Amino acid sequence: MDAGHDGGVGTEADPVRERYLGLVDDLVGLDGVTPPPGGSGFGRGSLRYRGKIFAMLVRGRLVVKLPEIRVAELITAGEGVAFDANKGTPMREWLSVDPGAGLDWRVLATEALDFARASDGRA
Repeated sequence: MDAGHDGGVGTEADPVRERYLGLVDDLVGLDGVTPPPGGSGFGRGSLRYRGKIFAMLVRGRLVVKLPEIRVAELITAGEGVAFDANKGTPMREWLSVDPGAGLDWRVLATEALDFARASDGRA
């Protein structure tokens, strides 16, 4: 498995990737949601709303874009960590969730989609 961004299609069976692909299947087809574009580079495995990333699989963890205060709440509750994109600076609106955490990925991704819709002004 790729040590970096996990969204590309791999040849090995991976339960975390399969879980993410199930999430993709659940959300693709909703208005404005597009599937991962594939290819190489950052964002190749990301779910997008009107072209903007709202959820992705990175290093075996679900990463979602949520309001800064919501990310802080989830981090304080021990449900995830701030995503830093390997740059050493946490991104305030991005939460990285361990696959073993008790959070429902579909609920989180739907919350991220709602945030993307609200940010787009078309909620």
